Amino acid sequence: MNNISDDKSWKYSDFIENSNYNFDKNQIFSVLSKNEMNDAFNMISRWDGYSPTPLENLNHLASELQLKNIFYKDESKRFNLKSFKALGGAYAVEKVSQNKKNITVSTATAGNHGRSVAWGAKRLGLKCKIFISEFVSESRAEAMRGFGAEVFRVKGNYDNSLQECIKQSKLNGWQIVQDVAWEGYEIVPKLTMAGYSVMMKEISDQLKENKITHIFLQAGVGGMAAAMIAGCARYLNNIPNIIIVEPESADCVLKAVQNNTIVKINIEKESLMGGMSCGEVSLIPWKIINTNSKYCITVPDDKIADTIKSLANCSFSNKKLVGGECATPGIISLIASCNNSKLKDILNLNKDSQVLLLGCEGDVDEDLYNKLLNI
Repeated sequence: MNNISDDKSWKYSDFIENSNYNFDKNQIFSVLSKNEMNDAFNMISRWDGYSPTPLENLNHLASELQLKNIFYKDESKRFNLKSFKALGGAYAVEKVSQNKKNITVSTATAGNHGRSVAWGAKRLGLKCKIFISEFVSESRAEAMRGFGAEVFRVKGNYDNSLQECIKQSKLNGWQIVQDVAWEGYEIVPKLTMAGYSVMMKEISDQLKENKITHIFLQAGVGGMAAAMIAGCARYLNNIPNIIIVEPESADCVLKAVQNNTIVKINIEKESLMGGMSCGEVSLIPWKIINTNSKYCITVPDDKIADTIKSLANCSFSNKKLVGGECATPGIISLIASCNNSKLKDILNLNKDSQVLLLGCEGDVDEDLYNKLLNI
C-alpha cells in the first residue's frame, strides 16, 4: 500500500455531529424489540445454507492508519445472494406469508432487496413482482428473474418505481414487501430490519474479547443502519461511536439530522452506490437514527474503484476480499477521517481504536464490479 495515510485525495464531503444524540436502549427497543430481533435470528439461523458470514481483519489498513483493529463484516458470503439484504427481504416474505395461501409478493428495489424478496418467494413457491427504475442495471434485473420474479422497469428513479409498485399492488391485491416505511406501512419494514440485526448477533459472537469503539454504517433509506444500532443495544456490552455514511449526492440522513425531521432531498446526480442513492430516510429507521447516531459523514464516488481494487489485491488485509460499490463508503470515510487531523480528533480515532465496517455486498452487479476493478 502506498502511504494511504498521507494521501489527501481520500476526502469526505460533509460532516456533522448530531446535537440530539442520546443513546437510549429503551427507546431503541420500543421501535425494534429484543423479541423481534430474537425471532429473526431463530428463524434465519434454521434456513438451509445458513452460516455466519466472516468477520475479517483489515490488518494492513489498520497498521497504515495507526488503529488497533479494523473489522470488516464480509456479506459477500451471505447465502448465494452476496448481500446482507438476503437477511431482510426473504425473512419478511416468510413472515407475511405465514398462514396465507397463494399470495403474490411485490417490491420496488435498486437491486439487492429485490433479489432477497425474489429468493424468499422462490423458497416458498410464491409469485413475485418486482419494480425497478431505469437506473438499475440489466444484470441486476436478470439476477431477480433468475429466482422466478417478473420484473417491471419504470421510467425515472427509485421513488418512481416505488410509487408504481404501490399502485399496481393495490390494483392487483399483491402483498408489498418493502424495506421502506411510511405512515400506515410499518410492520414489514420492521421485519426487514429485524432480519438485518442478525449481522450484529453474529458480530458479537465473533468479536470475542474485542470491544468495538467505532462503527461506520452505510445509509440509503436507513434500514440497515438502524438495525445495526438496535443490534449494538441488544448484543454489545459497550456503545461505540456510531457514524452514518452516505454518498454526497444522497445525504438524506445527514439533512434529516441537521433539521431534526425527515427531509426529502432532490438527487441531481445518481451515485455509483446505487443502493444508497435515496432521497428520503424511512420512517421506522428514522425513529432510531434520529437520536442514537452520533455523527454523519458523506463521501464522493471518487475512491470507489480504488477501494474495490485494494480489497481485491490484498492491500487492506491478508485475504482477497470481494466488495461491491456499496461496501466501500465505510472504508473511504474512515481513511478520509484519519487523514484529517481535526476530524480524527473529533471522532477519537487513535491507536486503541477498534473499528467495525460493513462489507454489505460483494459483486452483486458483476459488470459494474469488473468495470471498477479494471479502471
